Amino acid sequence: MSYLFKACLWAMTLLLCACSRDAYGPGAGASTLDRILERGVLVIGTEPEFPPFEYVDPSGEYLGFDMDLARALAADLGVELRIESMAFQSLPTALSNGQIDLILSGLTATAERAKTLLFTEPYFRTGLCLLVQREGGVEGPEDLNAPGRKIAVKLGTTGEIVAARLFPKAELVRFDTEGSCALELVNRRADAFIYDQLSIMRHHKNNPETTRALLEPLTYEPYAIAIQQGDFVFWRYLNLFFDRIRGDGRFDELYQKHFSELTDGAQ
Repeated sequence: MSYLFKACLWAMTLLLCACSRDAYGPGAGASTLDRILERGVLVIGTEPEFPPFEYVDPSGEYLGFDMDLARALAADLGVELRIESMAFQSLPTALSNGQIDLILSGLTATAERAKTLLFTEPYFRTGLCLLVQREGGVEGPEDLNAPGRKIAVKLGTTGEIVAARLFPKAELVRFDTEGSCALELVNRRADAFIYDQLSIMRHHKNNPETTRALLEPLTYEPYAIAIQQGDFVFWRYLNLFFDRIRGDGRFDELYQKHFSELTDGAQ
C-alpha cells in the first residue's frame, strides 16, 4: 500500500470520525469505528459452519469468503482481527451488547432484521432453493405443500421463515446446524432441505446418489454486514471499503478463490 493511499485512507477515516458527533447528536458517544481504531482490534462475530463463507479447518484456522473479507477489512483499517465464534441466533445480541463490532456470517439483510440491525450494501446475492430426495417424488416446490411432507430447516435462518410461509401444510423439522438438516434428507427422514444455492449445490455434490438440487431460487437473498443501529459513520466506512475492493480487484480475486467451482445459479 503506497504512502499516498495510506494518507488518503487515514484522512477519510479522521473525517468520518469527526462527523460522528453530528451523526449521533450531542453527547451520544463515539462510532464503533472510533473504538476499533482506538483499541487497534476489529472484533467480528460469526458462526463458522457455513462453507464456503465461514468454516474452521482441522488446525482451527478460520477460512472462507467472509473470513477473507474480514482480514481485508482489518488490513484496510490497520488493526488486528479477532474472530468470535457463536451460534447464529446469538449474533444480534452479541452485537447489541458490544461484544462484537459487526456480524459477518452469511447474514441475509431482511426488512424484519433491519428493525434492529443496520445493514451495509449487499456484498453477495443468491437465493433459497431446495435439496430433495433423488427418488422422493418431489419435482418442484408445489409438491411440498402437503400433509405428510417434512422439510428440514436451520433455526434462525431465512430458510425457516420462508418454509413456514410457502409450505404451511408441511411439517418443519428444525435443527441447530446445516449439516444436521442435510443429513436428515440424506437419511430419508425429510423430503426436502431449504437453504442457499451454493450450499445446496455443495450438499448435492457430496451426495449425488441420494439427492437432487432444485436450483430455481424461491427468494432473493442479499448477504450484508450488520452493525449497530444508527452507526452511520461506520456504515459509510464499510460501504466505501466494498467500493474500494471491487475497484482494485480484490473482491473478484476472493470470489474466484472461494466460488469458482460453485457459481451456477448465484451472483
